[in-house]
Amino acid sequence: MHELSREQAIAFRLNAHHLTERVSEDRLLDAAASCGIQNSPPGSALLALHARVRGLSASAVEAAVAQEKSLLQTWCMRGSPFYFPTQDAPVFTTGVLPPTEQAIRRLVLGVGPALDNLGMSMAEAVGLVEAEIRDVLSGRRLAINELGAEIATRVARRLSSRKREIWEAEGPYGRGVPLGEGVVHFCVRVLTLQRVVCFAPRDGNQAPFVLVEEWLGQPIPDVDPKVARAELLRRYLHCYGPSTRAAFAGWVGVRASDADAWWSLVEDELTPVDFRGRSWMLADDLDAVWSAPVPSGVRLLPPRDPYTQLGDRDTIVNKVNHRDIWKTVGEPGAVLVRGAIAGTWRPHKSDRKLTITITAFDSLRGRDKVSLQDEAEQIAPLRGASSVDVEFATY
Repeated sequence: MHELSREQAIAFRLNAHHLTERVSEDRLLDAAASCGIQNSPPGSALLALHARVRGLSASAVEAAVAQEKSLLQTWCMRGSPFYFPTQDAPVFTTGVLPPTEQAIRRLVLGVGPALDNLGMSMAEAVGLVEAEIRDVLSGRRLAINELGAEIATRVARRLSSRKREIWEAEGPYGRGVPLGEGVVHFCVRVLTLQRVVCFAPRDGNQAPFVLVEEWLGQPIPDVDPKVARAELLRRYLHCYGPSTRAAFAGWVGVRASDADAWWSLVEDELTPVDFRGRSWMLADDLDAVWSAPVPSGVRLLPPRDPYTQLGDRDTIVNKVNHRDIWKTVGEPGAVLVRGAIAGTWRPHKSDRKLTITITAFDSLRGRDKVSLQDEAEQIAPLRGASSVDVEFATY
């Protein structure tokens, strides 16, 4: 069994994430295709793409989303919004959707008790919502609260009097929010993975949904679910290998016991490696591990950057600093210096002036501070700022 060092794993992963060397702007889609780009908090996807694409402008991303429609945004892994190339939509929709009722419930965690109370399966609930959503959304853009309320009212008419009473009663999803409306929200997540709806560009603080066929002018092609799931796992392992079933399941948003629906499809393409115990890689990636370039340069990664969304946190950050990087609320960005996560950063904007505070785990070299200042100056226009100040601190 091949043995990999921490340094080799980091170099391989950074290279796969396009964080060793930025690609040119005409390869924007390649940067998004690796494993998708999470866009929560809103705007973080633009910063993640900037960390991977040389000279990237906000207008280039806006054009890819709204005009060319070569980038698509929808709910994806872990029930979070992601950007990915439209041509790869089957991988990040069909490929994410688990094949079983219980695994789908775990992916959209929180719907189970409501469905049990209604005596309804997930498939039945999704079917009821799908039967209404095309009429409701046709020619329109609606945020989830508007969409949920309108569909919930329509679905209620289809239910028996007993189920309607439960459906319309206040549920556990917020004061005054009917249980059925909350269920609709979960079902819409499944319908994004069934390629029925997707996100249109944000309108202020709202992220409106649209029908996929209306937005793109055509449906997303059908792909055999097994083919799509296999490709999703390949992309995961190419970006996060060496890895395990449990880590992959956490990345998708299901339990380790659900991972076989993906893992079994590519077992003959995998090879075991000795890395923090027994882990797995794509056999085709072994040469890339040995030849991965030594990381250099700096990056200011946004909160929930794809590189930091892995189960194997100990490899990229010393355990003592985990709570500094990964917070339940108010996550900071991560400072990447020559392949190592060296601290955190937070922005503060006042009018057109952006202040970025970089807090390092240890003291930074003078040349690294200069490079980080340059990174901050590139980020300023992406945040709508005309000037930037950088403040340095240590934990």
